[in-house]
Amino acid sequence: MKVCVALCLCALAAVALARPESQYTDRYDNIDLDEILNNRRLLVPYIQCVLGTGKCTPDGKELRSHIREALENDCAKCTESQREGSRRVIAHLIRHEKDYWAKLKAKYDPSGKYSKKHEQELAAAQA
Repeated sequence: MKVCVALCLCALAAVALARPESQYTDRYDNIDLDEILNNRRLLVPYIQCVLGTGKCTPDGKELRSHIREALENDCAKCTESQREGSRRVIAHLIRHEKDYWAKLKAKYDPSGKYSKKHEQELAAAQA
């Protein structure tokens, strides 16, 4: 599954230091995504970090550094937990954070090549 912008937030829970020869670290795989997604005070700073409009925590910096690669390589270095987290984050952004979703798409997927697939998958899942 092509991981668009959502990987940026999934990394809250999943992506940090990349091991070029294998997978991204699983160091953040056990982060409580529900806590972050349901609390804008936690969520918005991560989004702003990824957009380059806010300060970044160390894990936010790692996330931002891997988004483009994960997007372009269909999250090839992601763990299964990271892929599932990405799907949840994408769905949350599309449903509840439309303005931020649009900004993230504009920054990381201006042609819509990757985000279109995610939006179609979400629409199909809701049908």
